[in-house]
Amino acid sequence: MDNLSDTLKKLKITAVDQTEDSLEGCLDCLLQALAQNNTETSEKMQGSGILQLFASLLTPQSPCTAKVANIIAEVAKNEFMRIPCVDAGLISPLVQLLNSKDQEVLLQTGRALGNICYDSHEGRSAVGQAGGAQVVVDHLRSLCSITDPANEKLLTVFCGMLMNYSNENDSLQAQLINMGVIPTLVKLLGIHCHNAALTEMCLVAFGNLAELESSKEQFASTNIAEELVKLFKKQIEHDKREMIFEVLAPLAENDAIKLQLVEAGLVECLLEIVQQKVDSDKEDDIAELKTASDLMVLLLLGDESMQKLFEGGKGNVFQRVLSWIPSNNHQLQLAGALAIANFARNDGNCIHMVENGIVERLMDLLDRHVENGNVTVQHAALSALRNLAIPVVNKAKMLSAGVTGAVLKFLKSEMPPVQFKLLGTLRMLIDAQEAAEQLGKNVKLVERLVEWCEAKDHAGVMGESNRLLSALIRHSKSKDVIKTIVQSGGIKHLVTMATSEHVIMQNEALVALALIAALELGTAEKDLESAKLVQILHRLLTDERSAPEIKYNSMVLTCALMGSESLHKEVQDLAFLDVVSKLRSHENKSVAQQASLTEQRLTVES
Repeated sequence: MDNLSDTLKKLKITAVDQTEDSLEGCLDCLLQALAQNNTETSEKMQGSGILQLFASLLTPQSPCTAKVANIIAEVAKNEFMRIPCVDAGLISPLVQLLNSKDQEVLLQTGRALGNICYDSHEGRSAVGQAGGAQVVVDHLRSLCSITDPANEKLLTVFCGMLMNYSNENDSLQAQLINMGVIPTLVKLLGIHCHNAALTEMCLVAFGNLAELESSKEQFASTNIAEELVKLFKKQIEHDKREMIFEVLAPLAENDAIKLQLVEAGLVECLLEIVQQKVDSDKEDDIAELKTASDLMVLLLLGDESMQKLFEGGKGNVFQRVLSWIPSNNHQLQLAGALAIANFARNDGNCIHMVENGIVERLMDLLDRHVENGNVTVQHAALSALRNLAIPVVNKAKMLSAGVTGAVLKFLKSEMPPVQFKLLGTLRMLIDAQEAAEQLGKNVKLVERLVEWCEAKDHAGVMGESNRLLSALIRHSKSKDVIKTIVQSGGIKHLVTMATSEHVIMQNEALVALALIAALELGTAEKDLESAKLVQILHRLLTDERSAPEIKYNSMVLTCALMGSESLHKEVQDLAFLDVVSKLRSHENKSVAQQASLTEQRLTVES
């Protein structure tokens, strides 16, 4: 270290005189000291003020320039040296050196700039202002096709520099995307796929850039899918495949890229991984199985990619996914059920799958998860059943297959995601009067629905419970169902539902309440009173923001309430006649007509 002090003193003198031989000797001593103890040497250099002199040594003509840049690269490995490098005015001369024709100068300059940028806002800012990023992107573009080892080393350094410059910084990543870096990196990957270091650097770059939404369109216009799948097929090591997975996952969120990946043969690779890893209990293999099956499900979220893989229900991929459902592996059961839910996104697919026995497979799967079951598998299987129940022709088949019984086994669940899907599945199935009546008289179900109508922490569960209560009444039109709901305390929830911010829910509530008033007004009268139904109807009719169908159904319900003395009195006290008379001139014909009928009814009754 004493030698180092001497070297630094000597360097200060020779830096001014620029005598090459002694300058080179001093620089070699510094590099040696940095190799032995980088941190301590860097601290000494900072204390000596030598950094300020380096700016004058970074000249294109000097034979020592590459060594100076190398020293700066080594020094900038220390976090505490990055801002001093910026403050010493080194960025501008370094960026100037990017125009050099000397490969060693370019290499060391790229390293120096990359290290100064690493995790340093000041470093990045200075490099950006000096135009360094654009010059490096241009270099990558022009050097892209040269495959000799020295050039590949330089390309790797330049890629690394851009990553350090933009890592975890959305605006700098967007800047690189606007400079057109993506097509260049994709081309690099294709040409240099034999070079492990450069390939790895490209993958890191893709991983960073792919997180940005604006990058997806640019990626979609390249052959990235083809290149990644080609690279993936060559990989044997888990770590390398994992790197590619980390790029594939964000890219596969884009529908155009999903289709490109399917066409490039990614699905076959994923199915092969699943087959190889399914019986392994090694941690890496379990992780890879999960990643591969998750990615498979993600590819099915695109309409075109999903339909291409469904192949009319006869495709190899669809058949393989079906075989996952009876598997003993929870991850595969989950992926299989989610894949079926994704395939079940149009009526044709749903009808085909129900005809071919998918419902029974899903019910068997649910049966295996009733007691202390896997919540994610329960949720996925219920999602699939809910989607399958959407086409009208499937409802009766699913009811006769016993789906409601299978679903009701999960009424005890305390997990909101499972509750939500359970409710959705039942609501999809009960279009038929008989099914609605049967479920509506099930006291356990109705009591659970009433309880969930108060699940304020889970808006989805609360909304679905209200909608199912209303649907049971609307589809069954049954007095027994209404009595069960009244006895379980459900009326107040239907009245509250009439004030929902969603018009569809308001409407469903008003129609159900009108049926209650028409069929069982005596039973429900007290509950309707205490829920302040009449005041709510008055508010809906006077509120200009209420949709026409809400006003219409509010008037129908008002007429139906006339059979109750106490509710009738409330209607009179609130001067409904005045409100209704104004609605006779409403621009919507149905509303105006109903207003006339309601006015007549209220006049007669008064």
